[in-house]
Amino acid sequence: MAKSLLLLAALFCAAPALADNSKAHDPVVPDPDGFTEPLKRLKFNPGLDQREFERSTLNALSVYDPLESWNRRVYHFNYRFDEWVFLPAVDGYRYVTPTFLREGVSHFFSNLGDVTNLLNSLLQFKGKRALDTTGRLLLNTTIGIAGLWDPATKMGLPRQAEDFGQTLGFYGVPGGAYLVLPFFGPSNLRDTGGLVFDFAAASQINFLNVSQVSSDHPEIYLLEAIDKRYTTNFRYGQLNSPFEYEKVRYVYTEARKLQIAE
Repeated sequence: MAKSLLLLAALFCAAPALADNSKAHDPVVPDPDGFTEPLKRLKFNPGLDQREFERSTLNALSVYDPLESWNRRVYHFNYRFDEWVFLPAVDGYRYVTPTFLREGVSHFFSNLGDVTNLLNSLLQFKGKRALDTTGRLLLNTTIGIAGLWDPATKMGLPRQAEDFGQTLGFYGVPGGAYLVLPFFGPSNLRDTGGLVFDFAAASQINFLNVSQVSSDHPEIYLLEAIDKRYTTNFRYGQLNSPFEYEKVRYVYTEARKLQIAE
């Protein structure tokens, strides 16, 4: 009798183990992100706040910035200019102009920009991109009435930005020191030179006679600047971080690498 009871007890104790072993050979179902329950092994430090975490990762955001002291001053100037002048001007522009008019202005300046996009695509021997940009210019300048509308995008020819900074990078010219430009924002030595080249090229080509007219009517440049700020979503302080300067610097630098490589 005692032996029978001991045998039954042993069987009951072994049952869970047998059940677990039966599942050992079942296929492991991964999480949707491709990992197998990674959060179970992840250790959290409840005392680590956001600022400490960001401070500990600054080395990963390192960018060659020998002019950092100057750049930070310019960054602060741009921050305040944006807050006190640029954004109020954009708000006023949005208030006094209907949506269709603002979109027309944006399309017009975008069409002008496709001229330098085409030039730089040719300089980089990007044949397909050059053909697409040529198609955009023809469609938007004619059917789109000097670029006030953008039928090219609806017809499968989206805008593809190319500038001379990318062209220089395409030929292996390094970016050089990081540089924050007054009003324009993040740049570097190579891209600043490219910006000058693109402006000079647009002036010489004088597409739709805009450059010549703008020399007599500088308010066109002002409208272009306001439109550029209107179409740019970035807002200073939106990162809600004491390390916004480092983050913007890093994102700009990495984004330029990707643009050159594409």
